[in-house]
Amino acid sequence: MKNIQSILILIFLLLVTACSSTKYVPNGQYLLDKIKIKTDRKDINASDLKLFIHQNTNSKWFSLFKTQLYIYNLSGRDSARWANRILRKIGDAPILYSENEAKHSEVELTKALQNMGYIRAAVKHSTQIKKKKLTLFFDVSAGEPYTLHQLSYDISDPKIQEYLFNDTIKSLIHKDMPFNINIIDAERDRITTNLNNNGFYRFSKEYITFTADTVMNTRKVDLTMHLVPFPNSSKYTAAAYRQYHINDVKFVTDFDMMQQSPMMNSVTLDSINYKGYSIYYKDKLTLRPKVLLDNLHFLTNDLYNGRRVQRTYNSFGRLSALKYSNIRFSELENDSTALNSFILLTPAKNKSISFEVEGTNSAGDLGAAASVSFQHRNMFRGSELLTIKLRGAYEAISGLEGYSNNGYTEYGIETNLNFPRFLFPFLSNDFKRRIFASSEFGLRYNYQKRPEFTRTILSSSWSYKWTQQQRKQHRIDLLDISYIYLPWISDTFKKNYEDKDKSYIFEYNYSSRFIFRSGYSYVYNSIGSNLTNNTIAANSYSVRFNFESAGNALYLLSKAIKLQKNSDNEYSIFNIPYAQYLKADIDYARNMTIDHRNTLAMHAGLGIAVPYGNAKTIPFEKQYFSGGANSVRGWTVRQLGPGSFPGDGNYLNQSGDIKFDASIELRSKLFWKFRGAAFVDAGNIWTIRNYDTQPGGVFKFNKFYKQIAFAYGLGLRMDFDFCVLRFDMGMKAVNPVYSSGRDRYPIYHPDFGRDLALHFAVGYPF
Repeated sequence: MKNIQSILILIFLLLVTACSSTKYVPNGQYLLDKIKIKTDRKDINASDLKLFIHQNTNSKWFSLFKTQLYIYNLSGRDSARWANRILRKIGDAPILYSENEAKHSEVELTKALQNMGYIRAAVKHSTQIKKKKLTLFFDVSAGEPYTLHQLSYDISDPKIQEYLFNDTIKSLIHKDMPFNINIIDAERDRITTNLNNNGFYRFSKEYITFTADTVMNTRKVDLTMHLVPFPNSSKYTAAAYRQYHINDVKFVTDFDMMQQSPMMNSVTLDSINYKGYSIYYKDKLTLRPKVLLDNLHFLTNDLYNGRRVQRTYNSFGRLSALKYSNIRFSELENDSTALNSFILLTPAKNKSISFEVEGTNSAGDLGAAASVSFQHRNMFRGSELLTIKLRGAYEAISGLEGYSNNGYTEYGIETNLNFPRFLFPFLSNDFKRRIFASSEFGLRYNYQKRPEFTRTILSSSWSYKWTQQQRKQHRIDLLDISYIYLPWISDTFKKNYEDKDKSYIFEYNYSSRFIFRSGYSYVYNSIGSNLTNNTIAANSYSVRFNFESAGNALYLLSKAIKLQKNSDNEYSIFNIPYAQYLKADIDYARNMTIDHRNTLAMHAGLGIAVPYGNAKTIPFEKQYFSGGANSVRGWTVRQLGPGSFPGDGNYLNQSGDIKFDASIELRSKLFWKFRGAAFVDAGNIWTIRNYDTQPGGVFKFNKFYKQIAFAYGLGLRMDFDFCVLRFDMGMKAVNPVYSSGRDRYPIYHPDFGRDLALHFAVGYPF
């Protein structure tokens, strides 16, 4: 195996080095090999200036290898041959140095520096040639930045002036700041938004201009803000900026997108008046009038407010009963400060059925699953979403002996009813309107038949979800009740595990049980709604926090009414014991841009689950495991830990109460939809209590850091935007099973047969 590894490395090196990177560089021209920027100031980041360079070098995989250039150069000169065409299509042609582009980059770099406040900046380029390769240098002499001395105003409109002066505390422009044109332009945007939110419907950033004068013999700038006079037209008698108010609001609930005018569309529709608002509809009103008004965030006689208009867009966009929503404003002919508004809604198809077929792979055991889903998007004419899903699965289980069958069968039905509003008593309508909340009720039944046992799970849930400022997501699981029922356990399984080990963990997890839990989860994503599909955006970070509690109310009730405990010293309801625990998780992920083809992703996560009161362990469904495609990838799923425990072939024993995970991953665009990754992972799980069946698994402060496993590897992904297919190859680096010696550090003595783990998954690992 080691010989094969050495041969593969040798072949790769030969392919890379045997092919000249200047093979297709014509005589008299040069391959643009490197670009270097030197600045005379430490506060100027050279990597930021690379955005203004018009000609870049050939792209590098992982910022190291010009692999696509090498692939292109592997092609022959006969472009008619199919092999050569494919190599050239996959690869990149050599980028040849252009003197004109270098001069253009000089100009753009100078402009960028001047916009940053370095008015006297100068940029010069030079080159260094070695054979047919050229290194391009840009020497930046920025000098001292100009700063703002004072800001004055030239505002002729008293109303605009009043709003500006009342909002100066939020201004981005302040004395002694660098004279940065980008910040000044951002201030124009901020002022425009503020005025749009206070009735100035027609106001645009082009109406705000600045003039700058330098103070003699200094690097200070006097800045004056000007308000452009409102453009005159025959429609207006005076050139004053006007605050608009909402005159009338009309709803068109069956709007035809082919119609240009809302009034043309409404002529053929029926109408009703609800609390002073006209509602036009066809045949039957799709949504109840109250639902329409609850999602409207501006009312008649209100000043025009751009923020409330956007909230109205967002509010109607959440409704599953609608396909499209649009808002149009028109000015009254006889009153230039009044706006009529049309809320144009196009309904979606109420009912739909979908089918899904999937293949499964659980630690090498192959299977298949199929499901059918029914959706009703407007159950009670309030855009309530009813989802009913039926699912069936089968998996062939290998490695089992002494059982009557070797198959795993699963059937299930899941019903969810989602209300796009906060359903809870004693909450004011104003509060419900301010947050985009949804209420969800669920009921699920799942039947599992394995060779070892048969299990039935019946659960119900009541939860709330809402989004705050497009970046923060909250979820409250007010009540989640699960009943786990095991009517049959194989005699062979009892003999091999339960009776043999006499383990409390086995007995606990293979008996019927109630789980009454509540929880809260919080997600913050720095880019908010800009995150689309499955693509991970660069220069972003996210924080996830989850907390849940189970059994506390039941435990207090049991003690209050003095229930009798069973033989295992547990309280029970209808002779069925219930779980009691606290569980908390926190997760942090960050993505940073290196260049236009490479990003660095980092992740760290910590979780702890504490059983107490009515239980000595955590239900198996709530325990942690390590290894697999989203954890330490040098181990397969559920094959790492807890602690230094080597495993005994029983997946139940490789679970724990504490988990730590950390990863760093360099991601690189390869070609077409292919992406590459090089990663290092670390982590493990531990138990809180010392169990006989998990020796070495308990968490100890003086030992846990020695039991952290490390892995490294490479990954290949296909990123289709809507879906990412991922294949990762992980190798063990540090194995916590061993405290010392050769086996503890497989990174020094790699063995594919012992240390390699392959993973196929959908989506990025974090």
